[in-house]
Amino acid sequence: MELLLLLALIPIVWFGYRLFRRRRRRAISARAFPDQWRTTLERNVPLYARLPEALKEELHGHIQLFLHDKRFYGFDGLEVDDEMRLTVAGNACVLLLNRSNDHYSNFTSIYLYPSTFVAQHTTYDGVVQSVGKQARLGESWHRGPLVLAWDSVLHGTRDIKDGHNVVLHEFAHKLDDADGHVDGAPILEQRSHYISWARVMRREYKQLQAQAGRRARTVMDHYGASAPEEFFAVLVETFYEKPRQLKKHHPELYAEMHKCFQVDPVEWHRPAASTADS
Repeated sequence: MELLLLLALIPIVWFGYRLFRRRRRRAISARAFPDQWRTTLERNVPLYARLPEALKEELHGHIQLFLHDKRFYGFDGLEVDDEMRLTVAGNACVLLLNRSNDHYSNFTSIYLYPSTFVAQHTTYDGVVQSVGKQARLGESWHRGPLVLAWDSVLHGTRDIKDGHNVVLHEFAHKLDDADGHVDGAPILEQRSHYISWARVMRREYKQLQAQAGRRARTVMDHYGASAPEEFFAVLVETFYEKPRQLKKHHPELYAEMHKCFQVDPVEWHRPAASTADS
């Protein structure tokens, strides 16, 4: 009888915990956003200033939860401060606009180095994939921490038109990793979207590989031709920082990203991009 009662209580307790957690996280996301935080975002994340007010408010909530959930650690003498946390969080959470905050639930730690760091090796589920010292600006460990070089973070985030942003790149890998597979396919809103996603991505990836092979000029960085997962990460950088060019030269690719992220960065760039992009 006692066992039956215990079994009956388990779903009730679980439901109560889920309800408590949901309410607690809603309260955290609704906290007042300090003015100095806004100032830091306006200075270090120029894309923030271009967002519509509704998306800014949504971003504030995502940032509050992000800073509550994640732990930052400094290496090589770097002391992590609020500017660093906010700059990383501001960029990372742009990828969550109109999406679920749970997409970053697959890790908790962010390691910051003052500048380019040297990685001894990279592992995938405990299996060494590459051996030897490699200079890196950032890396995302499968089911593990995310590592960033602070000077590269700052350089990439302050120029929102060059298509290079190490935070967007590495957090794109975390979105890719959310389903447990790092394969260049993030979680999409509807299952039917995967068909057109796979068709367009496969075609565009092969095209970039061919263009990179002959060193042709492209909208996306050639690094995206190195692997499907890198193609997606570079595509994310391009989508948010060079949206007009991506939409003009790769309309189907832009349309797939629009469906995936449910935002239209072209609109954000319009006020300050009357003649810059082509």
